[in-house]
Amino acid sequence: MRDVSDDVTALAGAETDADWDAALEDIAERRGYYDPLGADHLALFTDAGPELLVTFEEAATIRARPGQSPLGWTLCPDRDWSRLVLVARRQSWFRDPEVYRYFDRLADDGFFDEFDRVVVHGAGPCGYAAAAFSVAAPGATLVLTAPQATLTPALAGWDRRFAGSRRLDFTSRYGYAPDMTEAAARAFLIHDPAIAEDAMHAALFHLAGAEVIRARHHGARLADNLEASGALAKIVTTAMVGRLDRLALARALRARRDLQPYLRGLLDRLEAADRPALIAALCRNVVARKRAPRFRQALRRAEAALARTAAR
Repeated sequence: MRDVSDDVTALAGAETDADWDAALEDIAERRGYYDPLGADHLALFTDAGPELLVTFEEAATIRARPGQSPLGWTLCPDRDWSRLVLVARRQSWFRDPEVYRYFDRLADDGFFDEFDRVVVHGAGPCGYAAAAFSVAAPGATLVLTAPQATLTPALAGWDRRFAGSRRLDFTSRYGYAPDMTEAAARAFLIHDPAIAEDAMHAALFHLAGAEVIRARHHGARLADNLEASGALAKIVTTAMVGRLDRLALARALRARRDLQPYLRGLLDRLEAADRPALIAALCRNVVARKRAPRFRQALRRAEAALARTAAR
C-alpha cells in the first residue's frame, strides 16, 4: 500500500522474532501506532485514508508469507486505506482480556466512527476473532473465511480439530461469534462444504444472519487459494465500496479457474474417485486455456478409460 509499501521490505530480512517485532514496531509507529496487548497479542494501526481494513492474523502465518508482512498491509497495495492489523503470537483465537479491553477502548473512543467504511477480515481462528470483535464496529462489512463460531464443548463438541484450545473461555465477553455479527452491515462467510466441521460452523453463522458462500474443492487451502488467485483482493475491494453481494462474490471466486494449485487439487480428487468423464471435462477446459502437460496426460488416460467402457 502507498503508505507503507516502501517500509515492509525491512520485514523480509528479519531473522529472529525480536528483529521482526522491532521492524513491525518501527513501521507502525511512523505511520500510526504499535500497541502491545499483553504478552500474546499486538495491534498495528497505519493511518492513510477514510476507509479502514481490519485484519486478524497469526504471527506464524505472517512470518511464513513472502516478505513476512501482514496480509493487512499487503492486500490491495494500491489502495489508500487505513489498516488495523491484530496479531496473535500463538493460536489463541484472541481470547485474552487485554484484547477485550483494547476493543472496549476503541468503541468508547468512537474510533470506528471516524471512517467512512470498515471491512473486517479473518480466516479460521482469526475469522472467529474477526466476527467476535466486529461488534465494536457497528456497520462494518465482514469477510470471513471458514471461521469457527465457538469451541465451547456444549455447542461445538463435534469439532475435535483443536483439542489443545478447547480449554479457552468462549463464553465470556466477545464470546459467541455469530451473536457478535448482528451489528454488522453485512457478513459474508466463505467455506468449503466438504469440510464437515467448517460447514457446521457456517450453519451457526447462517442462523445469525450471515450470508454463507460455498467455495467447493478448495479444502484446507481455501484461505491460501483466495489470496493467491486474487479473489480475496477483489472481494475486499468490492466490499470497501459497498457493492459486495452474492453475485460479486461468485464472480470473484471464478478466479480459481486460473489457479494451478486449485486445478491440480481438483484433478487429484477426481482421479482418486475414478471419475474419467469429469476428468476429461476438466482437462479439456484447462488445456484449452493453458499449457498444462499434466492435464494433457490425464486427458489421454481419461479418454482411453472412457473408450474402454464404451467398447464393453
